[in-house]
Amino acid sequence: MNMDRPKISRSLATKLFLIVALFSLSAASFAQIAVGISVRIGPPALPVYAQPVCPGPGYMWTPGYWAWSDANGYYWVPGTWVVAPVGMLWTPGYWGWGGGLYVWHAGYWGPRVGFYGGINYGFGYGGVGFAGGEWRGGAFFYNRSVTNVNVHVTNVYTRTVVVNENHVAFNGGQGGVVARPTAQEQAYARESHTPALAAQTEHERTASENRQNFASENHGRPAVAATARPGDFSSHSAVAARSAGGEYHAPKVSPQEARATPANRGNSTEGYRSFNPPSHNESSANESHANNGDRESSHSDSNHSSSHKSNPPKNQSHPKEEHGHGGKER
Repeated sequence: MNMDRPKISRSLATKLFLIVALFSLSAASFAQIAVGISVRIGPPALPVYAQPVCPGPGYMWTPGYWAWSDANGYYWVPGTWVVAPVGMLWTPGYWGWGGGLYVWHAGYWGPRVGFYGGINYGFGYGGVGFAGGEWRGGAFFYNRSVTNVNVHVTNVYTRTVVVNENHVAFNGGQGGVVARPTAQEQAYARESHTPALAAQTEHERTASENRQNFASENHGRPAVAATARPGDFSSHSAVAARSAGGEYHAPKVSPQEARATPANRGNSTEGYRSFNPPSHNESSANESHANNGDRESSHSDSNHSSSHKSNPPKNQSHPKEEHGHGGKER
């Protein structure tokens, strides 16, 4: 009788530990998905860069983005190929304007691609959904029109995608992308999600330590815009940006002043402005930087809601079709 009590206690303790661990993981996942950084200045335009060749089957492209450091301001996190959880798709994070601030909405893994601000990250992430590939059973198939795969990847298909050239990196506000989530995307947001993988988190941390990635140093044209694998910034893996996506405007305040905290949150936006204020001259500059290579649609195929199409950004050019299998750019 006495011999069984320790076993029961250990069993109960183990179960309680698992319950607490599961709750903690769920809470952490929710926090990463729902809570973001608030900043008073907007990110630079997305740079123009080529996509590295896919390392092999099972890898999924996660596009580059501007992250924030309280010490150094915006810095570029290179796009990279990540081994995807089977059956899961990546919804990129995005910056959204609201209440006088730019708020970061973190990306996540889920069974379907949700709303990511209508941002045209390229390579299948044209602003709505994902046109770069799809799961068929336990295998991922790549759309060669918008992903850079070689002969070592045989799970491929070709589907034409329409391209809208736009490098704006934030949703809403002055000069931002005008897009709102559809009812379907709102439903996707309520599904079970998984936060960024450890490899992605480490990739971002590594990027934050390289001054070449700071917007204040590269002026919107990072030396490493993409990598073949997360965390691999070596010369055989890294791809430099071809150009900035638009004219760079240095912020008028320090990163510490730009960071929104309870002490300085306020509703006033006086003295602050986006890196990319809308103007006819800047719209032309953005379009001149747009690449002429293979690039995917902001509205891939014909299955997406018109809520992302009714009010296009001011610097969006006319759509075009995309074909071919060469090195992809955004």
